[in-house]
Amino acid sequence: MDAPNDDPPHLRTLRRLVNILTVVFIIGFITIVIVIVMQFARVNETSVSPELPSFTSLPASETAQAVTYGKDWIAIVTIDDDGFERIRTYGLDGTSRQIIDIEHSE
Repeated sequence: MDAPNDDPPHLRTLRRLVNILTVVFIIGFITIVIVIVMQFARVNETSVSPELPSFTSLPASETAQAVTYGKDWIAIVTIDDDGFERIRTYGLDGTSRQIIDIEHSE
């Protein structure tokens, strides 16, 4: 036997609000999951070497990993075919200033 719907009006309103809030939470959760998945997909895209200044020329065996611009210098982090990393610093006129080998401690 079905019970008659004798709920007071404020209780019916409260039930509707709770149902609406539940739907909003579900939609929000799905949206957050989609955004996180999209961000991870962007991180896994193929990496592109940074754009080097036109005056720099790296040795053929090295590829650029990062470029940093200072006030009157440019630093380029490179990696060679053997996996060794270096920091090459240049003046703004393109003159080589310093080459620093990066040592990895284990």
